[in-house]
Amino acid sequence: MNNLNNDVTQKRKDEHISICLEKPVQGEGITTGLEKWRFKHLSLPEMDFAAIDLTSTMFGKQIKAPLFISSMTGGTERAYRINQALAAAAEVRGWALALGSMKVALNQSDLAYSFQLRKYAPTIPIIANLGLVSLNYGLTEEHCLLAVELAEADALVFHLNSLQEVFQPEGDTNFSGLLQKLESVVKRSSVPIGVKDVGWGIDAEVRDRLLQIGIQFIDVAGAGGTSWSQVEHYRTPPSTIQYYASSSFLDWGNSTADCLLELRDGMEHCALFGSGGLNNGVDAAKVIALGADAAGFGRTLLAHAVDSSAPQQTIVERLATIEYELKAAMFGIGVQHIDKLKHHSRLVPS
Repeated sequence: MNNLNNDVTQKRKDEHISICLEKPVQGEGITTGLEKWRFKHLSLPEMDFAAIDLTSTMFGKQIKAPLFISSMTGGTERAYRINQALAAAAEVRGWALALGSMKVALNQSDLAYSFQLRKYAPTIPIIANLGLVSLNYGLTEEHCLLAVELAEADALVFHLNSLQEVFQPEGDTNFSGLLQKLESVVKRSSVPIGVKDVGWGIDAEVRDRLLQIGIQFIDVAGAGGTSWSQVEHYRTPPSTIQYYASSSFLDWGNSTADCLLELRDGMEHCALFGSGGLNNGVDAAKVIALGADAAGFGRTLLAHAVDSSAPQQTIVERLATIEYELKAAMFGIGVQHIDKLKHHSRLVPS
């Protein structure tokens, strides 16, 4: 595998954390589309709120709710502290945990610890993560299998971040021939392989290509939340073309709601996850009602993970609140079991 300048990579990862915490990186002129949907209230639910059951399964493991922490970070000491708090909180609440990109750990083994979180999360699903484009830059099938082994992961997701790479000063932009290479990894892997976007969304054309090669889960990671072209804008020297061009893409992407509506049919043998700009449990309820098997939260949890006093407890409380909101939304439409929420008829256009 081609060696990266690991000092540059670690610096970039810490910069990403700081920018997402401190800068306005929300897309502009585009939303998740979830505000275009509402639940038709049922005034007589004929059920006990205490009996609402969020229990679900993911990758053969039972989870307490169909919720997951989306891929965010890793590869530095600061990232490790964040991941540790996220993992411990996810274990307490029974959420799944998706890791940040692990390529840095494959380049430099002494950074692998920042992704080795199983001791903090012994029972929940953990999803390893690599950039698909890295298969054109020295990442081999063996590296992919190693990433799963290092993280003791239950699944591996490849992220699609073409525009981020275009606007990243040190970006990898050769996205040709990746589908065939991905298919080879799918055939060799002993764990489920999935694909996610990073905030611009996956449409039906890409879904169909992925299904043809045996992908087992897709996370739409739609637009309306973090704009990674904007994140890279804040990292790029102001004198460059990339700096000026990135601002033209603030409203780029396919909204989370539109992605779910477009993808949900024909997914009988492939799990569908919904993330991208979710902020609360009502958003999660809408995402599941639109067809997702699970709902993911990313940057909205990041500030809680850097609480210097008690980050784990802060995240636990935030996750618990999201769950309560999800239950309340289910109560408001008379749904007792989470599997009955999917495609629910009481989610109507607003």
